[in-house]
Amino acid sequence: MKKIINQPEDVVNEMLEGLTYAYDQLIERVPGTTVVAKKNKEQGKVGIVSGGGSGHEPSHAGFVGKGMLGAAVCGEVFTSPTPDQVLEGIKAADQGAGVFLVIKNYSGDVMNFEMAKDLAEMEGISVEQVIVDDDIAVEDSTYTAGRRGVAGTVLVHKILGAAADQGKSLAEVKELADKLVPNIKTLGVALFGATVPAVGRPGFVLEDDELEFGVGIHGEPGYKKEKLQPSKALAQEIVAKLKKEFAWEQGEKFGVLVNGLGSTPLMEQFIFMNDVKALLEADGLVIEFKKVGDLMTAIDMAGLSLTMIRLEDDWLAQLNHPVTTIAW
Repeated sequence: MKKIINQPEDVVNEMLEGLTYAYDQLIERVPGTTVVAKKNKEQGKVGIVSGGGSGHEPSHAGFVGKGMLGAAVCGEVFTSPTPDQVLEGIKAADQGAGVFLVIKNYSGDVMNFEMAKDLAEMEGISVEQVIVDDDIAVEDSTYTAGRRGVAGTVLVHKILGAAADQGKSLAEVKELADKLVPNIKTLGVALFGATVPAVGRPGFVLEDDELEFGVGIHGEPGYKKEKLQPSKALAQEIVAKLKKEFAWEQGEKFGVLVNGLGSTPLMEQFIFMNDVKALLEADGLVIEFKKVGDLMTAIDMAGLSLTMIRLEDDWLAQLNHPVTTIAW
């Protein structure tokens, strides 16, 4: 294992110290916690909280700031944060109008965030939530009952964050979230696995000429392994699966996110986006929003994912709503 770290057990703490030092004009660490919160509170607005295991950087702390998250709760690597840490995140994001939780569909995250919700409500903070399950690869997988939450979560952060910034109430944010999540779908492909610092070896192994479709952001199994193939073929496989899920029709409006999983260069992500573009144009879709980059990673996993969002209501304007964060 080659990594620029000190002791594996200190990775999360030292990462958070470095992160909040580097961007101290935007964010701060809540003392004694693994919570990163935005510095400038805006009383009377809903606070959006997300989080999960570390190792997905820039998710989730990279999206803390005006227009997106009020706080991010960082667990140990690939491990859900504890309920007491999530509770501290809720308190840090509370601006007097309630707090909304964005939870990725992993058993530990769902259990711990919901426990924290109950604790916060006992302290008089109104809390609502949504569970993101955008990964169409498999119905059930390691750590999940139902579909996993992956890169589409970032679009949920963006749209709900914009709604909160525009002054929507907690009930309005909840209504938006429940309509939004079913319209976001993701599928990925991996070339090799991630190495968790405390483990020291990849979580799964693919041969030099192999890839796997549908691997999760913690290295959970996908739905098939194949021999290495060109970007065009990867795009055809992934777009075909998304097309089946959406059952889209010519002229429909969509947004597209190509997300790197940690070790795939932007050069390759842009090549893949170009291949996706050709397929979507051939189907007559109108692509009104596009983004490429490492937004929801899996430490040093090689590969990428494609997220598509069917655009309705004010979602395009909310995707384009100005934010002040590290990573958007």
